[in-house]
Amino acid sequence: MKFWPLIKVLPVKTNFRFVRLARLAAALSIVAIAGSLFLTLYPPKPPCFGLACGIDFKGGTVLEISTAPKAVDLARVRGTLEQMNLGDVQVQAFGADSSAMVRFQTPDGADPSATVTNVRNRITQALGEVRFVRADVVGPKVSDELMTKGLFALGGAILAMLLYIWFRFELQFGLGAVAALFHDVFLTFGLIALLRIEFDLSAVAAILTIIGYSMNDTVVVFDRLRENLRKFKRMPLREVIDLSINEMLTRTIITSFTAIVALVALAMFGGPSLWGLSIIMLFGILVGTYSSIYIAAPVILLWGVRRGEEEAEPLTPAGVRS
Repeated sequence: MKFWPLIKVLPVKTNFRFVRLARLAAALSIVAIAGSLFLTLYPPKPPCFGLACGIDFKGGTVLEISTAPKAVDLARVRGTLEQMNLGDVQVQAFGADSSAMVRFQTPDGADPSATVTNVRNRITQALGEVRFVRADVVGPKVSDELMTKGLFALGGAILAMLLYIWFRFELQFGLGAVAALFHDVFLTFGLIALLRIEFDLSAVAAILTIIGYSMNDTVVVFDRLRENLRKFKRMPLREVIDLSINEMLTRTIITSFTAIVALVALAMFGGPSLWGLSIIMLFGILVGTYSSIYIAAPVILLWGVRRGEEEAEPLTPAGVRS
């Protein structure tokens, strides 16, 4: 077959002028970041502001119920819980038609355990025979601690990436990498707020994964850039940046496409509990690839970079002895 494997469809060498569009990309990114921050921070109501706060961060209870072999009556469950003044009540199908996920808040001053028992009794009265597969209760104090630790985890990850790039390359490279990370994180928060995806510990884990993926892609481009800076010492910096990105473009496309295929399958067949996680990571991979090209590398162009005195070592093909 002429086009098998499909990797043969990709060009071996490209010559796109990425830096030429850097100003336009920067303007679009600034507008997108401003919009994302507005969606995330408005209304200014803690603990999650504009985000759809999950049980992990605002406290409450998650119940997983099963009425197998018959289908669960979601409308009846929702109506039963809404009569109990439980605050934000969410009822959604989970996997099979006989399974559902129920989320509700514990009223102020009420005993969480007693509330869960009462809810179980009311659901059993409404549906008949019900099996309660799982029950997770998160108190207000625990939810505050989880929110604080989640934000510290995001900040610590970004700081660690800055130090890693600084020691491996130069400070300019580190600033470019951190600018790309902030770009990816802000836009991801904007997506979570826009689509009203539940912001919980799974969302925090997805964002941390995006940080790692984006940094990996950026390091690959930076490594080739550093090599080309030693090799082409008189070539203008913008041309070296374009050359480096073009040389790594095919690898980036293949890596991103592989991850995207897996995440699309996860979003389609993983059920409601994994839909938000897969959408966040799918979006993060796309913006992470974009930021490595149009955020991280152009920042180096603004700051400039010192070109080392040592020459690049030529690569020896496998199986060839020097």
